[in-house]
Amino acid sequence: MARLIGVEIPDGKKLLYALPYIYGIGLSRSREIIEATGLNPDDRVHTLKEDALNKLTEAITHATYHVEGDLRREIIGNIKRLQSIRCYRGLRHMRGLPVRGQRTSTNARTRKGKRKTVGVKSAEK
Repeated sequence: MARLIGVEIPDGKKLLYALPYIYGIGLSRSREIIEATGLNPDDRVHTLKEDALNKLTEAITHATYHVEGDLRREIIGNIKRLQSIRCYRGLRHMRGLPVRGQRTSTNARTRKGKRKTVGVKSAEK
């Protein structure tokens, strides 16, 4: 397994599809990086030499992309800021509800979690 910026990249995949395993790099940014380094996007990761891996690492760091730990810290900081100023979005994050205006009367199960059935006791005679 090749290692870039502290992330194990799968050996059997083509370079174009292996780079998105790094948090913060998608398919379009992967294309940009490969184009900037001049590598072939169809090459498999296990065929790359050490200097090609170094080129990729340099291209990612010098392009000032926020990836991995820096990006995660930035996102967590943004959410904490919203929570600290107690804005609507921050409150929704705190309560574990959808943040972007989705309905919650039905659906929203990904955000709300498993259903908690509230039973009603029948009155005894």
